[in-house]
Amino acid sequence: DVYPLGGGPERVGQTEVVVGNWIRERNARERIVLATKCFGAMSDRPNDKGLSRRHIIEACDASLRRLQTDYIDLYQAHFPDVNTPIDETMAAFDTLVKSGKVRYIGCSNYAAWQLAESLWTSDKLGMARYDCLQPRYNLLFRVLEEELVPLCQSQQVGIIAYNPLAGGMLTGRYDGSTEAQPSTRFTLNHAGELYRKRYWKDIVFEEVNNLKRYFTDKDKSLTHVSLSWVLTRPGITSAIIGASRPEQLKDSLRGVELALNEEELSVIDAVWYNLPREKDSQVARR
Repeated sequence: DVYPLGGGPERVGQTEVVVGNWIRERNARERIVLATKCFGAMSDRPNDKGLSRRHIIEACDASLRRLQTDYIDLYQAHFPDVNTPIDETMAAFDTLVKSGKVRYIGCSNYAAWQLAESLWTSDKLGMARYDCLQPRYNLLFRVLEEELVPLCQSQQVGIIAYNPLAGGMLTGRYDGSTEAQPSTRFTLNHAGELYRKRYWKDIVFEEVNNLKRYFTDKDKSLTHVSLSWVLTRPGITSAIIGASRPEQLKDSLRGVELALNEEELSVIDAVWYNLPREKDSQVARR
Protein backbone atom coordinates (compact mmCIF):
# COMPACT_ATOMS: atom_id res chain seq x y z
CA ASP A 1 0.00 0.00 0.00
CA VAL A 2 2.96 2.33 0.51
CA TYR A 3 4.02 2.18 -3.17
CA PRO A 4 5.02 3.65 -5.64
CA LEU A 5 8.61 2.99 -4.63
CA GLY A 6 10.42 6.27 -4.11
CA GLY A 7 7.25 8.28 -4.65
CA GLY A 8 7.24 10.12 -1.35
CA PRO A 9 4.48 10.50 1.29
CA GLU A 10 2.18 12.45 -1.02
CA ARG A 11 1.91 9.49 -3.40
CA VAL A 12 1.44 6.52 -1.05
CA GLY A 13 -1.37 4.24 -2.20
CA GLN A 14 -1.28 5.37 -5.82
CA THR A 15 0.01 2.04 -7.12
CA GLU A 16 -3.08 0.34 -5.67
CA VAL A 17 -5.27 2.97 -7.34
CA VAL A 18 -3.68 2.19 -10.72
CA VAL A 19 -4.09 -1.56 -10.20
CA GLY A 20 -7.69 -1.12 -9.04
CA ASN A 21 -8.58 0.88 -12.15
CA TRP A 22 -6.84 -1.69 -14.37
CA ILE A 23 -8.86 -4.54 -12.80
CA ARG A 24 -12.17 -2.68 -13.05
CA GLU A 25 -11.68 -1.61 -16.67
CA ARG A 26 -11.03 -5.22 -17.73
CA ASN A 27 -13.51 -6.88 -15.36
CA ALA A 28 -10.55 -9.05 -14.38
CA ARG A 29 -11.01 -9.58 -10.65
CA GLU A 30 -11.95 -13.26 -10.81
CA ARG A 31 -9.14 -14.03 -13.26
CA ILE A 32 -6.21 -12.86 -11.15
CA VAL A 33 -4.55 -13.48 -7.79
CA LEU A 34 -4.47 -10.08 -6.08
CA ALA A 35 -1.77 -9.46 -3.48
CA THR A 36 -0.82 -6.38 -1.49
CA LYS A 37 0.85 -5.50 1.80
CA CYS A 38 0.63 -3.33 4.87
CA PHE A 39 3.18 -1.91 7.35
CA GLY A 40 4.60 1.28 5.80
CA ALA A 41 3.72 4.75 7.03
CA MET A 42 0.63 6.00 5.18
CA SER A 43 0.76 9.42 6.87
CA ASP A 44 2.71 11.19 9.59
CA ARG A 45 0.26 10.02 12.26
CA PRO A 46 1.97 7.69 14.77
CA ASN A 47 -0.63 4.91 14.52
CA ASP A 48 -0.75 4.92 10.73
CA LYS A 49 2.05 2.40 10.29
CA GLY A 50 3.31 -0.93 11.61
CA LEU A 51 1.48 -4.14 12.43
CA SER A 52 -0.78 -3.13 15.29
CA ARG A 53 -4.37 -4.37 15.19
CA ARG A 54 -5.58 -0.85 14.53
CA HIS A 55 -3.29 -0.23 11.58
CA ILE A 56 -3.66 -3.65 9.93
CA ILE A 57 -7.45 -3.46 9.85
CA GLU A 58 -7.54 0.19 8.78
CA ALA A 59 -4.87 -0.41 6.13
CA CYS A 60 -6.78 -3.39 4.72
CA ASP A 61 -10.00 -1.40 4.42
CA ALA A 62 -8.13 1.43 2.69
CA SER A 63 -6.50 -1.01 0.25
CA LEU A 64 -9.85 -2.57 -0.56
CA ARG A 65 -11.21 0.87 -1.46
CA ARG A 66 -8.23 1.75 -3.66
CA LEU A 67 -8.25 -1.67 -5.35
CA GLN A 68 -12.05 -1.48 -5.86
CA THR A 69 -12.65 -5.00 -4.56
CA ASP A 70 -14.18 -6.63 -1.51
CA TYR A 71 -11.41 -9.17 -0.89
CA ILE A 72 -7.65 -9.59 -1.22
CA ASP A 73 -6.28 -13.01 -2.16
CA LEU A 74 -2.93 -12.60 -0.39
CA TYR A 75 -2.42 -9.94 2.28
CA GLN A 76 1.15 -9.60 3.54
CA ALA A 77 3.08 -7.92 6.33
CA HIS A 78 5.67 -5.86 4.46
CA PHE A 79 8.16 -6.01 7.36
CA PRO A 80 8.17 -7.45 10.89
CA ASP A 81 7.10 -5.00 13.61
CA VAL A 82 9.30 -5.32 16.69
CA ASN A 83 7.11 -2.81 18.54
CA THR A 84 3.93 -4.90 18.38
CA PRO A 85 3.37 -8.28 20.11
CA ILE A 86 3.24 -11.05 17.52
CA ASP A 87 -0.05 -12.40 18.91
CA GLU A 88 -1.70 -9.00 18.32
CA THR A 89 -0.49 -8.97 14.73
CA MET A 90 -1.60 -12.51 13.98
CA ALA A 91 -4.98 -11.97 15.67
CA ALA A 92 -5.60 -8.93 13.45
CA PHE A 93 -4.80 -10.90 10.30
CA ASP A 94 -7.01 -13.73 11.59
CA THR A 95 -9.88 -11.28 11.97
CA LEU A 96 -9.48 -10.21 8.34
CA VAL A 97 -9.46 -13.83 7.14
CA LYS A 98 -12.54 -14.74 9.16
CA SER A 99 -14.37 -11.64 7.91
CA GLY A 100 -13.75 -12.68 4.28
CA LYS A 101 -11.78 -9.55 3.44
CA VAL A 102 -8.59 -11.60 3.04
CA ARG A 103 -8.21 -15.15 1.71
CA TYR A 104 -4.61 -15.89 2.77
CA ILE A 105 -1.90 -14.04 4.67
CA GLY A 106 1.85 -13.83 4.20
CA CYS A 107 4.90 -11.87 5.24
CA SER A 108 7.89 -10.21 3.63
CA ASN A 109 11.44 -9.49 4.82
CA TYR A 110 11.10 -11.74 7.89
CA ALA A 111 14.11 -13.46 9.41
CA ALA A 112 13.75 -17.20 10.02
CA TRP A 113 13.18 -16.78 13.76
CA GLN A 114 10.46 -14.19 13.13
CA LEU A 115 8.63 -16.43 10.69
CA ALA A 116 8.98 -19.40 13.05
CA GLU A 117 7.61 -17.38 15.97
CA SER A 118 4.68 -16.25 13.84
CA LEU A 119 3.85 -19.80 12.74
CA TRP A 120 4.15 -21.07 16.31
CA THR A 121 1.85 -18.32 17.60
CA SER A 122 -0.81 -19.07 15.00
CA ASP A 123 -0.62 -22.78 15.76
CA LYS A 124 -0.79 -22.25 19.52
CA LEU A 125 -3.77 -19.89 19.35
CA GLY A 126 -5.60 -21.58 16.48
CA MET A 127 -5.42 -18.56 14.17
CA ALA A 128 -4.75 -18.02 10.47
CA ARG A 129 -1.07 -18.44 9.68
CA TYR A 130 1.40 -17.10 7.16
CA ASP A 131 1.19 -19.31 4.07
CA CYS A 132 3.67 -17.28 2.04
CA LEU A 133 7.03 -15.58 2.48
CA GLN A 134 8.30 -12.83 0.16
CA PRO A 135 12.08 -12.45 0.60
CA ARG A 136 14.85 -10.83 -1.43
CA TYR A 137 16.50 -13.58 -3.47
CA ASN A 138 18.75 -13.70 -6.50
CA LEU A 139 22.04 -15.28 -7.50
CA LEU A 140 23.88 -12.36 -5.88
CA PHE A 141 22.02 -12.69 -2.56
CA ARG A 142 21.29 -16.19 -1.26
CA VAL A 143 21.15 -15.74 2.51
CA LEU A 144 17.68 -17.27 2.79
CA GLU A 145 19.01 -20.68 1.71
CA GLU A 146 20.64 -21.14 5.12
CA GLU A 147 17.51 -21.11 7.31
CA LEU A 148 14.43 -19.65 5.60
CA VAL A 149 14.17 -22.13 2.73
CA PRO A 150 14.45 -25.22 4.98
CA LEU A 151 11.90 -23.69 7.37
CA CYS A 152 9.45 -22.90 4.58
CA GLN A 153 9.82 -26.36 3.07
CA SER A 154 9.28 -27.98 6.46
CA GLN A 155 6.18 -25.91 7.23
CA GLN A 156 4.80 -25.81 3.66
CA VAL A 157 5.12 -22.05 3.32
CA GLY A 158 5.37 -20.78 -0.25
CA ILE A 159 8.19 -18.45 -1.29
CA ILE A 160 7.68 -15.59 -3.74
CA ALA A 161 11.10 -14.08 -4.41
CA TYR A 162 11.51 -10.39 -5.04
CA ASN A 163 14.51 -8.72 -6.67
CA PRO A 164 15.27 -11.79 -8.86
CA LEU A 165 17.17 -9.44 -11.19
CA ALA A 166 18.85 -7.52 -8.35
CA GLY A 167 17.18 -4.25 -9.24
CA GLY A 168 18.28 -4.61 -12.87
CA MET A 169 21.90 -5.45 -12.10
CA LEU A 170 21.41 -8.98 -13.44
CA THR A 171 20.11 -7.77 -16.78
CA GLY A 172 23.71 -6.89 -17.67
CA ARG A 173 22.68 -3.28 -18.18
CA TYR A 174 25.29 -1.95 -15.74
CA ASP A 175 29.01 -2.65 -16.01
CA GLY A 176 30.41 -0.13 -13.52
CA SER A 177 31.78 2.22 -16.18
CA THR A 178 29.07 4.88 -15.73
CA GLU A 179 27.05 6.45 -12.95
CA ALA A 180 23.57 5.19 -12.12
CA GLN A 181 21.06 6.55 -14.62
CA PRO A 182 17.93 8.55 -13.70
CA SER A 183 14.58 6.73 -13.42
CA THR A 184 16.16 3.44 -12.31
CA ARG A 185 15.97 1.69 -8.96
CA PHE A 186 19.46 2.94 -8.18
CA THR A 187 18.42 6.60 -8.30
CA LEU A 188 14.87 6.56 -6.89
CA ASN A 189 14.12 8.89 -4.00
CA HIS A 190 14.48 7.08 -0.67
CA ALA A 191 15.05 3.66 -2.28
CA GLY A 192 18.01 4.47 -4.52
CA GLU A 193 20.51 4.59 -1.68
CA LEU A 194 19.36 1.17 -0.44
CA TYR A 195 19.78 -0.40 -3.89
CA ARG A 196 23.22 1.14 -4.39
CA LYS A 197 24.29 -0.22 -1.02
CA ARG A 198 23.10 -3.66 -2.02
CA TYR A 199 24.52 -3.97 -5.52
CA TRP A 200 26.46 -0.91 -6.74
CA LYS A 201 29.89 -2.29 -5.82
CA ASP A 202 33.07 -3.08 -7.74
CA ILE A 203 33.02 -6.76 -6.74
CA VAL A 204 29.40 -7.10 -7.94
CA PHE A 205 30.17 -5.43 -11.27
CA GLU A 206 33.12 -7.77 -11.73
CA GLU A 207 31.11 -10.92 -11.05
CA VAL A 208 28.14 -9.80 -13.17
CA ASN A 209 30.41 -8.85 -16.09
CA ASN A 210 32.04 -12.29 -15.90
CA LEU A 211 28.64 -13.96 -15.91
CA LYS A 212 27.46 -11.88 -18.84
CA ARG A 213 30.52 -12.81 -20.91
CA TYR A 214 30.15 -16.49 -20.04
CA PHE A 215 26.47 -16.71 -21.01
CA THR A 216 26.83 -14.44 -24.06
CA ASP A 217 29.26 -17.00 -25.43
CA LYS A 218 26.51 -19.56 -24.96
CA ASP A 219 23.96 -17.29 -26.66
CA LYS A 220 21.94 -16.96 -23.46
CA SER A 221 20.56 -13.77 -21.98
CA LEU A 222 21.72 -12.96 -18.45
CA THR A 223 18.18 -11.79 -17.68
CA HIS A 224 16.71 -15.15 -18.71
CA VAL A 225 19.45 -17.06 -16.88
CA SER A 226 18.91 -15.13 -13.65
CA LEU A 227 15.14 -15.64 -13.68
CA SER A 228 15.39 -19.31 -14.61
CA TRP A 229 17.85 -19.87 -11.79
CA VAL A 230 15.52 -18.36 -9.18
CA LEU A 231 12.41 -20.15 -10.44
CA THR A 232 14.07 -23.57 -10.34
CA ARG A 233 15.63 -23.26 -6.89
CA PRO A 234 14.33 -25.54 -4.10
CA GLY A 235 11.32 -24.13 -2.26
CA ILE A 236 10.64 -21.25 -4.65
CA THR A 237 7.02 -20.86 -5.73
CA SER A 238 7.29 -17.82 -7.97
CA ALA A 239 9.22 -14.60 -8.54
CA ILE A 240 8.26 -10.94 -8.84
CA ILE A 241 9.38 -9.14 -11.99
CA GLY A 242 9.83 -5.41 -11.56
CA ALA A 243 9.23 -4.54 -15.20
CA SER A 244 8.58 -0.88 -15.99
CA ARG A 245 7.69 -1.38 -19.66
CA PRO A 246 5.67 -4.05 -21.54
CA GLU A 247 8.65 -5.11 -23.62
CA GLN A 248 10.65 -5.79 -20.44
CA LEU A 249 7.90 -8.07 -19.18
CA LYS A 250 7.65 -9.97 -22.46
CA ASP A 251 11.41 -10.47 -22.55
CA SER A 252 11.63 -11.56 -18.90
CA LEU A 253 8.93 -14.20 -19.35
CA ARG A 254 11.25 -16.06 -21.71
CA GLY A 255 13.29 -16.99 -18.65
CA VAL A 256 10.56 -19.46 -17.69
CA GLU A 257 11.47 -21.61 -20.69
CA LEU A 258 15.23 -21.69 -20.12
CA ALA A 259 16.97 -24.72 -18.60
CA LEU A 260 20.47 -24.53 -17.07
CA ASN A 261 22.93 -27.40 -17.11
CA GLU A 262 25.25 -28.50 -14.30
CA GLU A 263 28.25 -26.57 -15.59
CA GLU A 264 26.22 -23.37 -15.81
CA LEU A 265 24.86 -23.87 -12.32
CA SER A 266 28.41 -24.32 -11.02
CA VAL A 267 29.47 -21.05 -12.63
CA ILE A 268 26.54 -19.31 -10.94
CA ASP A 269 27.40 -20.89 -7.57
CA ALA A 270 30.94 -19.53 -7.86
CA VAL A 271 29.56 -15.98 -7.91
CA TRP A 272 27.98 -16.39 -4.49
CA TYR A 273 31.15 -17.92 -3.07
CA ASN A 274 33.19 -14.97 -4.36
CA LEU A 275 30.99 -12.23 -2.93
CA PRO A 276 31.51 -10.92 0.63
CA ARG A 277 28.78 -11.94 3.08
CA GLU A 278 26.41 -9.39 4.51
CA LYS A 279 23.03 -9.44 6.20
CA ASP A 280 19.89 -8.20 4.52
CA SER A 281 19.93 -4.58 5.64
CA GLN A 282 16.14 -4.29 5.63
CA VAL A 283 15.71 -7.12 8.12
CA ALA A 284 18.78 -6.26 10.18
CA ARG A 285 17.68 -2.72 10.88
CA ARG A 286 14.35 -3.76 12.44
